[in-house]
Amino acid sequence: MNLGKIAIVSVVIIGITVSALYFADEGSLLNNLEENQNDEVGLIEWNSEELFRVLVDPDDLIVIDGVTIPLKATFDLKKELAQTYNKIGVFDEDKKSVFIIPTFTASAYLENGFYDFYNEKCNEKCLTAEIVTIDKLDYKSSANSVKILQLLGYDSVSDLELHNNPDILKNYDKVIVLHNEYVSQTMFDAITSHDNVIFLYPNSLYGKVEVDITTNKITLIRGHGYPNSEIQNGFDWENENTHPYEFDTECNNWEFYPISNGFMLNCYPEQIIWKDELFLKTIKEL
Repeated sequence: MNLGKIAIVSVVIIGITVSALYFADEGSLLNNLEENQNDEVGLIEWNSEELFRVLVDPDDLIVIDGVTIPLKATFDLKKELAQTYNKIGVFDEDKKSVFIIPTFTASAYLENGFYDFYNEKCNEKCLTAEIVTIDKLDYKSSANSVKILQLLGYDSVSDLELHNNPDILKNYDKVIVLHNEYVSQTMFDAITSHDNVIFLYPNSLYGKVEVDITTNKITLIRGHGYPNSEIQNGFDWENENTHPYEFDTECNNWEFYPISNGFMLNCYPEQIIWKDELFLKTIKEL
């Protein structure tokens, strides 16, 4: 991702926390809804008309161009929308779906990480980054999508888990790739060999990294203009779709288009994933 070309404004929500829920049927969905309606201390509800509850700390509200927006938020389900969640969720599906949590991407964007090297703020030592945990996800690493898909009953696997056990994807009928911009060759092979993959974000599978499980670190070895400026996609992937789709963050005309082993989206959906019922229903049905 080229941060210089992306304006992260308006309704960008980062640093999101929420409990992951799995429901076997509508009855258990309702039970869990009742159990998870207690607001966290000090949080207020922001924009109650959304598809999910959005709870924020008043201290995290800022005003940009006269519009109040939250810097951080917590998503939750709404009891009155239980039927809607059953339509867009996968609580009781015969076919199993899993999404990949992009912790490697979150790691790459850390201070003194890959992007400080790209911006010539440090040398190649910044091309090695410690692998972060899920609580460090943000806009650049699909924080909203991770939390919403968890709420809707999707299984998940982290980058590191997939790297260590690539055969895990064989247990699922559908694989959802988020903004997994940085992946290992092992991960790339597992994802591209699966026959039903939904690439939910442009710019995925872009940089090739080496994983050191003993030190819990990743190192960029190819891609994003490294080791020379002629190299963009580190895997020379034929389905590379970063330009121009990554820079459409509004997704007003979102569309999934077919490729040989699934579908790709033509925009960056971080700010519609928690608002658009049809979008979530489409993900379920693809």
